[in-house]
Parts: sequence; structure tokens; C-alpha cells
Amino acid sequence: MQWTLVIPLKPLTQAKSRLADTAGDGLRPGLALAFAQDTVGAALACAAVSDVAVVTDDELAGRKLAALGARIVPDSPAGGLNAALAHGAAVVRETHSRTPVATLNADLPALRPAELAVVLGAAAEFPRAFLADAAGLGTTLLAAGPDGELRPEFGIDSRARHRASGARELEVAGVDSVRQDVDTGDDLRAALALGVGPYTAAVSAGLLMPGA
Repeated sequence: MQWTLVIPLKPLTQAKSRLADTAGDGLRPGLALAFAQDTVGAALACAAVSDVAVVTDDELAGRKLAALGARIVPDSPAGGLNAALAHGAAVVRETHSRTPVATLNADLPALRPAELAVVLGAAAEFPRAFLADAAGLGTTLLAAGPDGELRPEFGIDSRARHRASGARELEVAGVDSVRQDVDTGDDLRAALALGVGPYTAAVSAGLLMPGA
């Protein structure tokens, strides 16, 4: 089964505010872009992925991610994360009505294509499924099969909300890179320990990270 991934990305100047203790205002937009570049690059290299659509209104991010091969979808609803994801999925299915669609966070800089393929393979067994993040509270991937709707419930405690909505929680071992999103300095240290992609490695090289 070949998947289309929908990846949301807010304007870079608004991204990653919780990294304030690790990176200053001048560095955070660059980090957010680097995370997205490594995420998109790894996703496009995944054998189970046929297409990546990034929902964003950030012009710089749009240019950089399009150069990697992503399709850029303007965030025309401008109604927050879940609205952006539903819009992206709808745009994808305007031309491919029965394509399986999965959302993926834009902040997975350690993402491994082979691990993503394992998760998508597991998701293909269910009409709708999700993968919890490393912290066990959020969600990094939500998938809907050819006949299913995403019905995203991202936000605080999205793991519990997706489970309550009827999505199947995926119990997959050995896919740490698909779970390790980055919101805090500790998250970034964990991603660096897994091994991040080239864009994040370059931008984070200048960071002074206490406890690293």
C-alpha cells in the first residue's frame, strides 16, 4: 500500500516556542525549518510513501520543502492544526479519492524511512490508526485507509483523544524515530541521541545544550 502523507507546518516565526530554554528567538525558526526538512526528506525516501503534502503558509518553508519534492498546500482554512490537516487530506483526495492518507508531525528530525514504513504497514491493517509520541501523551502519526476519514484530534492529550475517537493505537516496537518529536530541549537531546538528519545536525551544531 502506498500512502500520501500530510504534514502541517505553522509559520516558522511562531514555531517551537517551548525551545526557548535551548534556542533563542533568532535560532528557533531555523530549527523548525530544519526539523521539517529532515522529516520531509526521510518521508519521501520511505518505500511506502508515494507523495508528501505540506500544509503551510510560510513562504520560505514552502520553497525549501518544495525543492525536496513535497507538494505545498496553502493553509486556506487558517483554523488551527486539525483544520489544516483535514484540509490537506481533502486536497489530496480531490485527485486521488481512495488513497490512504496519514498525517505526520513536522518535527521528527531523526525520522528513519524504514521505521516509518513499518508504522505505515501496521496502520494498513486498520481503517484508522495512530502512533503515540515518545512522551506517551501526544500523537506523531494518524492514518486513515482508502475508505476512511482522518478525523484528527491533535492538541493536548491527543493520544487519549484519538483512542476515544475509535482510532486503533499502534503497538509497534523499534520505531523510536517515528515517535520522537521535538518540543523541548530534552526532546532535542533525545533526537540527537537517535541521530538526526543533515539539516538539523547543521543548525543544532551551534547550540549550547546544558546536560548534552
